[in-house]
Amino acid sequence: MSTANSTTAIFYAFSANLAIAIAKTGIALWTGSGSLLAEAIHSYADCGNQILLFIGLKRSEKQATRKHPMGFGRESYIWSMMVAIILFSVGGVFSVHEGWGRYNNPQSIDNEAIALVVLIIAVAMESFSLKGAMAAMEVEKGGRSLWQWFRETHSSELMVVVGEDIAALIGLVIAMLTLGLTMFTGNVAYDAIGSILIGVLLIIVAILIGIETHSLLIGETEEDIRSRVQQYLESQPSVIKVLNIWAINHGNAVMLTIKAEFKPEMTVLTAVNEINAMEKQIKTTHKRIKWIFFELDNMD
Repeated sequence: MSTANSTTAIFYAFSANLAIAIAKTGIALWTGSGSLLAEAIHSYADCGNQILLFIGLKRSEKQATRKHPMGFGRESYIWSMMVAIILFSVGGVFSVHEGWGRYNNPQSIDNEAIALVVLIIAVAMESFSLKGAMAAMEVEKGGRSLWQWFRETHSSELMVVVGEDIAALIGLVIAMLTLGLTMFTGNVAYDAIGSILIGVLLIIVAILIGIETHSLLIGETEEDIRSRVQQYLESQPSVIKVLNIWAINHGNAVMLTIKAEFKPEMTVLTAVNEINAMEKQIKTTHKRIKWIFFELDNMD
């Protein structure tokens, strides 16, 4: 996943969410709709989240230093975790609180038709944002399902953008349905329930994003690269057995560690030359692999 694609997805999401947030706020204050206010808060939180994601993406590109010899690739995971926390608290918990308060203390809603029009426009803009994120996602998704990609991706910032956009679209549909029910029945409790449902949705999405980002933070393996490298090594005549392989995501790069048993009659110089040739081929085949640590060992 290139930085350019991630940046584009973040830009699309920020532009759409800022316009939507301003529109939702104005209409929510005018109509008094709780579910629309919850959606406005969600959109503002998303705008802040995209700024954080952009900061994390840029900081992850910093050059390696003596103190941090492997660079700052994992920093994007930290900022994505911050976004998950904000999405949970500002977006989810606040929306549930707002909805619960309106359910227990009903407030009248005016000009519901205008609010519905704004929600329909918001759906169109969120679809535009999601389309941009999905286009960027296709670069690395391949033939995997959306859920499988979500569980396996190393691009935490893109995972957050896609998750937020899907949640936003579902939330907009909930707001439209509950506001529509309020219009037809005159019961404002439906609007309050809509706010609660939107909050619960955001909490679920935040938890899912948090779980996946946490896995990346503590060092998640890149299974596809690991298995392909193992197949390559096992096909080499000098390798008797591959004892262990780690392929750990480090932002957009991968750290590869290999422990293998070579033929015992090989000299040290021959083994070194073989290892150098293998490392060169591995890096040529797998562009994301930046570091390779190769150790010779035996089964004894």
